[in-house]
Amino acid sequence: MSDQQKKMRELADRLNKASEAYYKENIEIMSNLEYDALYDELEALEKETGIVLSGSPTQKVGYETSEGLPKEEHPSRMLSLDKTKSIDELAAWLGDREGLLSWKLDGLTIVLTYEGGRLEKAVTRGNGVIGEVVTPNAKVFENLPLSIPFKGRLTVRGEAFIKYSDFERINKTIDDVEAKYKNPRNLCSGSVRQLNNEITAQRNVNFAAFSLTEATKEDGSEMDFENSRENQMKFLKSQGFEIVEYVRLTGRQVPEEVKKFEENINSMDIPSDGLVLIYDDIEYGRSLGTTAKFPRDAIAFKWQDEIRETTLKSIEWSPSRTGLINPVAIFEPVELEGTTVSRASVHNVSILKELKLGTGDTIKVYKANMIIPQIEENITQSGPDPLPDACPVCGHRTQLKAEAGVETLHCVNPECPAKKIKSFALFVSRDAMNMENLSEATLEKFVSAGFVKTPADLFRLDRYKDQIVAMDGFGEKSYENLQESAEKARITTAAKLLYALGIPGIGAANAAVIASAADDDFERARNLTYDELVAIDGVGDVLAGAYIDYFSDETNNEIVDDILSQVNFVKEDKGSDELGGKVFVITGSLNSFESRSQLKELIEKNGGKVTGSVSKNTDYLINNDSQSASAKNKKAKELGIPVITEEEFLQCWKLER
Repeated sequence: MSDQQKKMRELADRLNKASEAYYKENIEIMSNLEYDALYDELEALEKETGIVLSGSPTQKVGYETSEGLPKEEHPSRMLSLDKTKSIDELAAWLGDREGLLSWKLDGLTIVLTYEGGRLEKAVTRGNGVIGEVVTPNAKVFENLPLSIPFKGRLTVRGEAFIKYSDFERINKTIDDVEAKYKNPRNLCSGSVRQLNNEITAQRNVNFAAFSLTEATKEDGSEMDFENSRENQMKFLKSQGFEIVEYVRLTGRQVPEEVKKFEENINSMDIPSDGLVLIYDDIEYGRSLGTTAKFPRDAIAFKWQDEIRETTLKSIEWSPSRTGLINPVAIFEPVELEGTTVSRASVHNVSILKELKLGTGDTIKVYKANMIIPQIEENITQSGPDPLPDACPVCGHRTQLKAEAGVETLHCVNPECPAKKIKSFALFVSRDAMNMENLSEATLEKFVSAGFVKTPADLFRLDRYKDQIVAMDGFGEKSYENLQESAEKARITTAAKLLYALGIPGIGAANAAVIASAADDDFERARNLTYDELVAIDGVGDVLAGAYIDYFSDETNNEIVDDILSQVNFVKEDKGSDELGGKVFVITGSLNSFESRSQLKELIEKNGGKVTGSVSKNTDYLINNDSQSASAKNKKAKELGIPVITEEEFLQCWKLER
């Protein structure tokens, strides 16, 4: 980054901090005079360089929520790179030619297109043929230039990534160990492919360019880079892009330079899973063509896996929601790639048999791509140990199945609690019992351990305090958080419990109107007749039939009675009819509410309705950025629908959040 760009970033950060303090905290950390002077300085630098960095206060990039990510076919197929783990092979591949050796970043590949100096489109690699359009999300990347000096058509490939420091910061905000992100790559992929780019902005996604695929001038001619990849990289840097760190070298220099990269990997804040070597000579590289899978002008180098020897203690069988019972190897803890590892998935029975895994065996383990623990080899091969003939959760018989030559073990009991993870997940969700710190992964772990067989068991986890505290990734604090969320969930409403039960077709809205018709009395709601149900607005024949069937089932009633022994009801706050059926659409970020769901709940409680898209039936669009160029803002203005902030909404109808 040039000195001018560093200065621009510094100015943008100072101005943004001042704005946030003033508008969100009502604190003035600089005078208007100073703010205006810094703003003018930044604006002048942007005009001088032709570069506008993301996050610049001179640019208003409104937050947008998409209904889904559009798909788009790439102009040419994006191939993967051939790989080697041998430094000698890497050196021989380059020979006497010159090449660029750079980090292979571990994130999400993105293709950017600029037209007339402005970012026009951002598309993920996808499957190499079709990618997803993520342009609104790319516009909030931490370091991406939104405007560049080059006014022709520019296409750039690069890697979106999240730094280790940001990955750790985000994970610290998540109490549930099982809900924490496993690695920066997965976090980055989820962040870039968000439907709400406000979430992307909060994740500090960065971008590093690694290749230029098109640079067409305004007159239609191609930029001349003197047949050099390095010149392309220098050009991208001059346009305001962060580029991957690289070194120019020949084959003789490869071993020394690889060693330098390797020495830096443990201290580097940017995730990497290897190196990339590409010919500097563009035309020579193109002349080599491609194989069916790989281009011939570049090759990836993967680090040699760190392998440790250890002793297999046991095979743990872990049932899943599909009925599949997965074998997991439990071994004496070893240090791998800087972390302690004591378990690895064996995936299926075929692999278990192939490795001949038996208790007490000496095995070799490693981390695939420095991340996922795997068994490399079983040295003593005393097994395999016998397969369990009963499911560890329900005790029902197991069945060995074979498909396409792969053997897997299954629980065939349709009522096995392990198969009910989704129903447990619904029960604890925000609009139901709102039991925090219980992700699906944690629920699956508790079910597998036999702690949870019915929904009411979620209120009785204190029976297993010692086992939970001793679980991998848990502790006293995690257990206390679970207990605190369970105690809060004991105080609920008839509507929330009706929704939590997962009655077919009964969503949160239907549960609310049914509970309201029964005056928020759960027993009364439970015993509503078919005629009483169909008389409720929004409940038709099918829903009424499913509702009656559910509460006519003896097993369901036993489950409900068990839950009732653990909870206490409060009346739903009815609010008012202040909004009188008015229709609202909510978009953009919120300041006074934790989530859109919270604002939606307030609107509905006071007689209004919330829909997902703007139409002629919409009365108001709530958006704190009324000048946003989002599609919803444009549509509202076209239809003459008022765009109001959340504060204006609250003041207009004198509502309290």
